Amino acid sequence: MMKQERIKEAVLIIVSFIIGGVLTFVIIGGEDIVKTNNTSTNSGLTCSAADCTKVVVDESGISEAVDKVYDGVFMIRNYQNDEVASTGTGFVYKIEDDYAYVITNQHVVEGADKITLITSKDEEVEGEVLGGDTYVDIAVVRIKNIDGLVALQLGNSENASLGDLVFTVGSPLGYEYRGSVSTGHLAGKDRMVSVSTGNTSSSDWVMKVLQTDAAINPGNSGGPLMNTNGEVIGVISMKLVQTEVEGMGFAIPIEYVNSKLETLEKGEEIEWPLLGVSMINVSDAKGSYRYNFNIPNDIDSGVVVAGIESGSGAADSDLKEGDIITKIDGEEVQDSAYLRYELYKHSVGDTIEITYIRDGKESTTKVVLSSSSDVG
Repeated sequence: MMKQERIKEAVLIIVSFIIGGVLTFVIIGGEDIVKTNNTSTNSGLTCSAADCTKVVVDESGISEAVDKVYDGVFMIRNYQNDEVASTGTGFVYKIEDDYAYVITNQHVVEGADKITLITSKDEEVEGEVLGGDTYVDIAVVRIKNIDGLVALQLGNSENASLGDLVFTVGSPLGYEYRGSVSTGHLAGKDRMVSVSTGNTSSSDWVMKVLQTDAAINPGNSGGPLMNTNGEVIGVISMKLVQTEVEGMGFAIPIEYVNSKLETLEKGEEIEWPLLGVSMINVSDAKGSYRYNFNIPNDIDSGVVVAGIESGSGAADSDLKEGDIITKIDGEEVQDSAYLRYELYKHSVGDTIEITYIRDGKESTTKVVLSSSSDVG
């Protein structure tokens, strides 16, 4: 009997010791456990590139991602007649041999006599514009490789979701605010925004872009839009500037940019296909006394064929002057900007189907797209 009581006492002592140890551990270390769990559960976006290095997003923000990319972003100065005409942003996407290759917007380097790039260490180096294109609004600049530069990873915007945290590094308003970091969210995908590629206010091109509410200001153009892993998902190109609009910036999807880089690196022009017609928007033709086209009252969109170039695919088709083009390959054409957008999905030599209206009747015809050397 005495022996059984001693065994019970021993068991009670052991159990009490275990319970006391657990309670002490929870009281002393419980707060740290909770804190550790809170910081480790939010680990940023899934990497969209195969070689992406995943970073942790915690209560300190995205500082780890910023550190990862900061030395690969530049302020760009556009010199004309020995004076700074404009500024923008660019970023390294490739380091090869003795050179670093930089992406920026074409409108950032347009008309420059000289281009210089200012690093995160405040070094100013001269750059060489290898190639650029107005419609893509992308240019490639090459500089001599210098110590400390990093190349940013090009990601995939298609894997990004609405509401994802994004950020950019840029030079809003010029030198004083270079290297500014702004954060926001991916607010929209596949936005169709009409823009002017020239010095006029009328739109002649449509861009399919990403929308963000991150702060975008003059000088951010050409900078990277990145996910929380520091992968580039877009190239900042524009923002809506209206008194009643706040926080609507746009970036060119990186997949589209990447498809043109090799051509621009080589200094070659992107060969856009030609339909071979001069055109007038239906909305402009209906509201002007200068034109005498037969446009039905119920037709409010499309483009009127004002002329056909000899040697072009249009000249070998059924199209005639005065026809109203309403669709390309079944896709609606609102105006000349949308027509170019649909047209430039194709290459020289492709055959497309044009839907047009003549004398109130809808018809279709096939057109083989031309190159600039074919017409004249």
